[in-house]
Amino acid sequence: MSSLKRKGGAAADTDASKKTKINGSITSFFGAPKSTAAAGGQGAPANAVTSSFNKDKWVATLTAEQKQYLALEINTMDPSWLSLLKGELVKPEFIALKKFIESEVHSGQHVFPPSDDVYSWSRHTPFHQVKCVILGQDPYHNHNQAHGLCFSVRPPTPAPPSLKNMYIALKKDYPSFVPPPNNGGLLTPWAERGVLMLNTCLTVRAHAANSHQKRGWEALTQKVIDLVAQKRTRGVVFLAWGKPAGDRVAKVDGKRHLVLKSVHPSPLSASRGFFDCGHFRKTNEWLRSRYGEDGEIDWNLNPAGVPTTSAAEKKKDQETSKSEDASGVEGTTPVVAVGEVTSKGEEESEVLEKQGEDGKDSE
Repeated sequence: MSSLKRKGGAAADTDASKKTKINGSITSFFGAPKSTAAAGGQGAPANAVTSSFNKDKWVATLTAEQKQYLALEINTMDPSWLSLLKGELVKPEFIALKKFIESEVHSGQHVFPPSDDVYSWSRHTPFHQVKCVILGQDPYHNHNQAHGLCFSVRPPTPAPPSLKNMYIALKKDYPSFVPPPNNGGLLTPWAERGVLMLNTCLTVRAHAANSHQKRGWEALTQKVIDLVAQKRTRGVVFLAWGKPAGDRVAKVDGKRHLVLKSVHPSPLSASRGFFDCGHFRKTNEWLRSRYGEDGEIDWNLNPAGVPTTSAAEKKKDQETSKSEDASGVEGTTPVVAVGEVTSKGEEESEVLEKQGEDGKDSE
């Protein structure tokens, strides 16, 4: 395959109209029960996992406390995932996580992403559609960034540095690749084509990277990874960038699935092998060998005819890039060496980035 696969226009962001923000109101996070088309599985093909699951019957078995703290999961998680994760959700540890988040909101903290977006990954990529998994860490922790898909941001927020580096790697694999217009970073088209874009933690306190780590999210998201590895028996591709992501897929069967590891695309580590890792092309080559041509992922993010970055914006980006390269924050010079690097230096670079070294990138 010598060029980027194209399937016409990029898929629409079905959650784009949701503008709910967590503003200190407890009910805005846990939500009064409400119906959402996405949560009901509208448009998703029927499958054995969902068809055997009676959500109303399951909800009827919950205690009053469980119903209170699981309202978000009940009303916004795709049924294909809810049916598989329901056992994890009722564990005391998960209820304790939800109580912790409630205390954050009650104290006036902003929590990202907005409540309706916490499980958007499940709605954009139902279980039976997963072909590839990209693992992130924390959600972005500044305003108007995180919306439930790792590395992705909605317009008009510009693509963060790690995502820009992903574009560079994609361009190397597929020279015809064109990023989203206006320096954008919306990755919902990938999610709707079978790429599960999952963060290890699903929430974060505003401007405080890692603030919701080790509170309970890790157990749930590890269960997601394990379920994909166990039940998607024809095989999927796991893209694990950085040591933390690599640790998450350590037990994935490498004979059944393809596990690709590299350094994180962070500006502080990408130059040590990420740009030349070839993961996007390798993903499609493997999927084609398992599923045929229809199994490949269309990595295109720019619908035909949509203008890309204007000349003025390009000039501004070039000036910014020169300034960042000089400071060592966002150098994007490709290197010859390719492969996984899990040195102490990489771990430290990821910690620095998540503490806000580059000012906005945390996944």
